[in-house]
Parts: sequence; structure tokens; C-alpha cells
Amino acid sequence: MVRTSLNRGKSILVIKFITLFRQAKYVIINKISKIHTLKKGEHLLNILLNKLKEVSMTVFPITLLVLILHFTIVPIEGEMLIRFLIGALLVIIGLGIFLFGAHIGVLPIGHLMGETTAKTNRAYLVGLLGFLLGFLINVAEPDIQILARQVSLASGGLISFSSILIIVSIGVGIMVGVGLLRIVYEKPLNRIFTIVYFIIFLLGLNALEEFLAISVDASGATTGAMTTPFLLALGYGVSQLKGGKSAEEDSFGLVGLASAGPIFAVMFMSIVKGITNVQGEAEAFVPNVGIISPYIRVFPQLMKETFFTILPLFILFVIFNMAKFKLNRKSKSIIYKGLLYTYIGLTLFLVGVNAGFMEVGRIMGEAIATYYPNILPIIGFALGMVVVLAEPAVYVLTQQVEEVTAGHIKRKVILVALSIGIAFAVSMSMLRIMIPSLKLWHFLLPGFALAIFLSYKVPPIFVGIAFDSGGVASGPMTATFVLAFAQGAANAIPTANVLIDGFGVIAMVAMTPLVALQILGLIFNMKARREG
Repeated sequence: MVRTSLNRGKSILVIKFITLFRQAKYVIINKISKIHTLKKGEHLLNILLNKLKEVSMTVFPITLLVLILHFTIVPIEGEMLIRFLIGALLVIIGLGIFLFGAHIGVLPIGHLMGETTAKTNRAYLVGLLGFLLGFLINVAEPDIQILARQVSLASGGLISFSSILIIVSIGVGIMVGVGLLRIVYEKPLNRIFTIVYFIIFLLGLNALEEFLAISVDASGATTGAMTTPFLLALGYGVSQLKGGKSAEEDSFGLVGLASAGPIFAVMFMSIVKGITNVQGEAEAFVPNVGIISPYIRVFPQLMKETFFTILPLFILFVIFNMAKFKLNRKSKSIIYKGLLYTYIGLTLFLVGVNAGFMEVGRIMGEAIATYYPNILPIIGFALGMVVVLAEPAVYVLTQQVEEVTAGHIKRKVILVALSIGIAFAVSMSMLRIMIPSLKLWHFLLPGFALAIFLSYKVPPIFVGIAFDSGGVASGPMTATFVLAFAQGAANAIPTANVLIDGFGVIAMVAMTPLVALQILGLIFNMKARREG
């Protein structure tokens, strides 16, 4: 009797989701069509102003936290504080412009490419196109390039920058191909994740301990500000064209699968190469001097890096448009403008983060660990709650969740669950730095096991959202400010290892959302059954 009641409740929930999806489908199509038929710029201006307003409210909490710590327990040098405030302003402006550009440029490209991929009707072409798109987009991801340099340094040059970049991108390409085939053949997402993480578990038993942290960190760094919007749109485009009763939940999960690719790819590389000893030294921390000069110094480099980040997507669009899309001049113009805005916004965002945020994170982490080590987990909890709100890809994901479900799953609810999950991740990372006996796998193994278990207990759409969120939460803000904070704390605590403990922070941030969002799914499921 109980089983029958539960099955009836699940059926009602599925029917409700399908109805909401069909409604949302026409809402999104109409919204995209309006963007592509604009004659004046007023509508675009309103979108941009709304994005800037939203972003300012999300960057404010982390700025306030830094100011509170400055005026209470960790005073910051005057020039450094001014640099931080300038960085906060650049983050707001850059993130707002980036989200605006992604809205009118990156997302439509992903939708179009997803539909084109699904139209091939041949499994090998779907898998091949998925691999190609995943590989090219990930090679250009800024976060993975930063991590590749860190891995090269940490290994004493044993693992080169190019090798880690290529291996990780191959892993992403493979899993994007698998993810698109899963959508086409309507395979359950939780079973795919069970198989993938079981393989990862077997590889982890034979991989070097240091590579556990490196591989999971690569997983988090893979799905950054460039990769995530594209993969979300790609998965959505394929699921829309395929249709069917599972189209809604199939819109999510591709980012989560892409995040799993680097884990097994890096572990497999370490086993095949027979690497038994990783040695290296952490890069020496040199504080910036001046207020404006640090921004002037990093601006040209980040302009160049961001250009090569956007270039593969631009080339792909030009090729696909000539061969398949054949858009009119007006539609092409808006997408080109979107890519330009994405480039400008991402550049300003990264300049603000690298020249203003990262240094303050390092200084604060070291000072708190030196003078107030007992409150380090508490500060880490507060930091984790606010830093995820400033991640660019988080807003792209939550916006798509709200649109696909016609507002039934609110973006604010997703943001709260993510904030709590990341808060525990950073707090536990601080405990791991403080207590030598705590190892990274003590947290990751039960965490991923619990995530797989919950995937069989929650509505399918929450499985995709949860595993996608693990990738988007560990973006450029986390990889800079939080990582710098952890490295500063590890540097001040004698028993900690800066390289090993620092690498593990991104891994923790990538794991906890999987559990937090699926717990939210359980709550949502119980509420839906009661209403049903």
C-alpha cells in the first residue's frame, strides 16, 4: 500500500514536471525569438541593467564580509583595501556584462548546436560532435589553464602544462559525447553516474594520493565561466529537439558528466605513466605594490587569455552557421554582439578577481590562521556562504532551472542550498588544514557515495541539477579567493602542506552541492506528494 502510494506520488510529480516543461518551452522560445528580432536597443539595455542590479546584490555580501573582518580582527593595509574595493567594482561590472553577453550570444549558440547535433540521427556522429565540442571548449577554459600551471609547478615539471590540459580536455570531450548519447537514447542519469563514479573509485584505489586532489580539482576547474553556459545550452538544445516525457530532466546533467571526465582522465594518466612521486614547491607569494599598477599589469595578459577563451566558440559558430544554421544578418549580428559582450565582461571580471580579490584572500587566510586559528572553520563557513553568489556560471544554471521549470523551482531556493553546501565545504577544508589526520578522501568518498545513493531517491531533474551545480560552484571566484584563503591558512599552520591542502579545497567545493541539492530534491519531493 505504501509502495503504491509512493509510486502514485512520483507519477503525479512527473506529470506536473512535464506540464510545466511544455509551458516553459514556449516561454523560452518566445524570449529567444524576441531577442533575435530586436529593432532598437532599449530591450537589450533593460536586460543589461537588470543583470548589473542582480550582480551588485550578490557581490555585496563578500565585500561586506571582508570589510567586517578588516575593521575587527584582520586589519588590511590601506592600498590593498582600496585595490580590493576597485576589484569588487570590476567584478560587478564584468559579471553583469558577461551574463548579458551569455544571454544573447553563448546560450543561443549552444541551443543551435545542440539541435544540429541531435538532428544527425547517427550515434557515432552525436558522440563525435559531443567529443569535439567538449574538447575545444575546455581547452580554452581559463580555470583549467590556471590549474594546469599549478599542477606543473606542484609536480616539479614532471607533468607539463600541455599534458594536463590535453588529458583533462580529452576526459571532458569523452563525457560530453556520452552525455549527449544519454539524452538521445533516454538513459537514466543516475545509472550513468553510478557506472562512471564506480570506475573512478576503482582507479582511485591505484592512483597516487596527491592525484586524488588534483583530479577532483580538475573536475571543478573544468566547468568554469566559459564551459558551463555552453554545455547547459548544448544539453538543452539536444533535449528540446528530442522531446519526449523526459525532456525536462534531460536538460540538465551534461555539466555534471563533463565534470567527471577529468577525474578518471587524470587518474588514468597517473597510473599509465607509473608516476610514484610528485615533488614541487608552492609558488612564492609576493604582495602587489600600488593601487592601479597591479590592474594595469594583469589587464593585457587577461585580455589575451580571454580572447583565446572566446575564439574557439566564435570559430565553431562561424563554421556551423555557414554549414547548418544559415541565420539572417540580424540574428548573426546579435550573437556576434553577445560574444563581444561576453569577452569584455569576462576580461573585466577576471581582472577584478586576480588583481583585487585573490591577494586579500591570501592575506586574510594567513592572518586568521596565525592569530585566531580556532575560528578558522567559522570564517570558512561564512566565506563559503557568500563566495558562491559571485560565481558567473551559478547564475546561468539557476536561471535555466527557473526557466525550464516555469518558475516552479525558484533560483533563490537553489542559491540558498548551494550557499549552505559550499559553506560546509570551505569549513571542512579548514578543519582538514588544521588537523593532519584528516585526509581528503575521508570527505570525498562518503560524500560522492551519498550523492549516488540520493540520486535513486529524488526526482530525476534534481539529479541533473545537483551534479551540474557541483561543477558550476567551483568557478573562477572559488578557484582564486577561496583557494588563496586556504593557501594562506595552510602556509601559517606548520603541520599543513600548502600544495596538497590547497588543491583539495576546490575538490570539496565541487562535491558538497551534489548532496545539498539532492537533499533539496527530497524535500521538494515530499512537499509535492503532500500537495498531490
